[in-house]
Amino acid sequence: MLLSRRTLLCTMGALAAAPGMAQSTGFPNRPIKIVPFGTAGGPIDSLARIYGDKLQQRWGQAIVVDPKPGASGIIAADYVAKAAPDGYTVMMTLPLTHVNNAILQAKLPYDPIKSFSPLSMLAVGGPMLVVRANAPLNSLKDLVDFAKKKGSLSYGTWGNGSSAHLFGELLAQQTGTKLVHAAYKSEAAAHNDLLGELLDFAWANPSTARAQTQGGKMKVLGVAGTRRVSTMPQIPTFSEQGFKGFDLDSWIGMYAPANLPGDLQNTWVTALRDITAMPDVQAKLISFGFEPLGNTPQQFMEVFKADFPRVSELIKAAGVSSN
Repeated sequence: MLLSRRTLLCTMGALAAAPGMAQSTGFPNRPIKIVPFGTAGGPIDSLARIYGDKLQQRWGQAIVVDPKPGASGIIAADYVAKAAPDGYTVMMTLPLTHVNNAILQAKLPYDPIKSFSPLSMLAVGGPMLVVRANAPLNSLKDLVDFAKKKGSLSYGTWGNGSSAHLFGELLAQQTGTKLVHAAYKSEAAAHNDLLGELLDFAWANPSTARAQTQGGKMKVLGVAGTRRVSTMPQIPTFSEQGFKGFDLDSWIGMYAPANLPGDLQNTWVTALRDITAMPDVQAKLISFGFEPLGNTPQQFMEVFKADFPRVSELIKAAGVSSN
């Protein structure tokens, strides 16, 4: 589904501000399902479980975290899009499912705008470029020089069209190097092949990068986004190393199916914002390399509005083609 910028912007404002179509009482009175982007044990799955525990304490109902990995998040997003808009099924995801896929995919089984009710953007951050700890590389310049000397390098990400994929292609375009992309169902799968010497480098969530670095398995050469990661402040950004166009932050957002009644949306938004403001949850988000946010649906869509043309420009600059 290729969305024009005009269509996207006209639709999103109305959806963010639309009142609920019905009122619901007694919520919640049965278990709730959170569908996270990626695989079980991945960073978003882990964060979904943290929020799930807090929601269970708040509401007194079981929270089931049910990953549905594959197809760059399309399987999970489609599942939530087709769920009943009753507040019992939500999605925790990255921009890939709602921004990147909307631009890159000629056809999606869901509409990334019309099929969802935005709840809250929980946090923002950026991915890190990692290599094996024994690689003779200590900077992005070292990586580029190595790629030119070797002829080509391979790298892995958690999906076609992901921000990590786009950043990898942009790096190749800017430096005139051949960087061959391999898409995996999960970050962990790509890292297994990196450590197994089947890949030359990969991208990682900051929490994974930090754990692998502390474990002596990987080292980080740079972080994409607008700022350094507070848990690894010694790692410079791409911009600081002279590479332009990598200053686009990723985010973690929560969505419900479209037409969620207004009272249920308010219940969810209040809960998510309260939980995001908790010191222990903020510490967890920071440890994952994200800056806590916890905004409103309207603010969520404003960030989305700003992201869409930036991602379009990044896709064009990276030379990634639509399907």
